[in-house]
Amino acid sequence: MNELMNNVSWLAVLVGFILSYLLGWLWYSPKLFGPTWAQGVAISMAEGSELPKAAMITQALATLGLSWVFAITVSNGAFATIALIMTTLMLFIISNGKYAQKSNAAVSIEASYIAAMGVVMLVCQLIFIDGLGKR
Repeated sequence: MNELMNNVSWLAVLVGFILSYLLGWLWYSPKLFGPTWAQGVAISMAEGSELPKAAMITQALATLGLSWVFAITVSNGAFATIALIMTTLMLFIISNGKYAQKSNAAVSIEASYIAAMGVVMLVCQLIFIDGLGKR
């Protein structure tokens, strides 16, 4: 259990989680990729439609978990592990999208969001570990 808690920058975990989650709101919004993604997965993003609560909660938990994994990995200096984790996650997203017969655009939007989250989380870790938020 110590490896899950020791040397973790909790401020970096929290900031990485919040920024990545907010990035998802923007990523899938009508301002960016939302309409293209919705068309590619055959759903409607009608104005005023309610977001699926279970999906939002699950996404929040997964984003928090990934931010924590980044903190553990960075604290151990295992940057190649981060690349492997992100590549694996993106391949799962692509595979799932292909099985579900989503459009190539939708699959690309989903996989690139995972990559963008990874960049945000890594930057947060590097800033808070090496900069202002030294444990």
